[in-house]
Amino acid sequence: MTELAEAVARLAAVPRLLVALDFDGVLAPIVEVPSAARPLPAAAAAIGKLATLPDTTVALLSGRGLADLAAVSGFGAPVRMVGSHGGEFDDGAAVLDDDRAALKARLTTELESIVAGAPGVALEHKPAGVAVHVRNAAPDVGTQVLDAVRTGPASWAGVDATAGKAVLDLAVLKVSKGAALDTLRERIVADGVLFAGDDVTDETAFARLRPGDVGVKVGDGETAAAYRVAGPPDVAVLLERLLALRA
Repeated sequence: MTELAEAVARLAAVPRLLVALDFDGVLAPIVEVPSAARPLPAAAAAIGKLATLPDTTVALLSGRGLADLAAVSGFGAPVRMVGSHGGEFDDGAAVLDDDRAALKARLTTELESIVAGAPGVALEHKPAGVAVHVRNAAPDVGTQVLDAVRTGPASWAGVDATAGKAVLDLAVLKVSKGAALDTLRERIVADGVLFAGDDVTDETAFARLRPGDVGVKVGDGETAAAYRVAGPPDVAVLLERLLALRA
């Protein structure tokens, strides 16, 4: 039995379990058109069953906006949803006061000006901010746009910038997946946590894991996670194993 399998077996026996998962690149393969992403059938089936087990909470923790995450994942209750890197929980979207709403409007206007005429660059509007996606842009175009964003609106007071793979997420609330994971853990009083992620934004969550928790990095790259798998098919196998043990 591998070290990861042994860790999952120990985690499966805790009284209250939290399974928190990034979506893109973890449950769903990365695709050129974000709205076309879907979870692998095996992963979706395992999640659906895990979420119905006693004292077991499954949550998707994504940089996507909450409504977008629900649409592409196909999940609903009892699977929990946390969007916008922790800026939106499914029991109440982020609420902006007048000052932050005004800052978001100014941010949106500036970003629309920066990306105008930049082929392949897209803006994703979220309740607490805007994400700039350059995955489908030529490398030089993407670099030019992101440099302009970093030296411009990303540097404004009150704007929190989170860099991901081919995306820069700007929010008028300070959020992180690590803080969101702590909130989920506290709300359900979890005795153990499994977290799987593939992006640099997931490192804040890996850093919050405690002894006995299991952090799984999906794909390449430096990480604080103790374990690594190659891609979404391996995550599906991992979830199926956890389900069999937990059930």
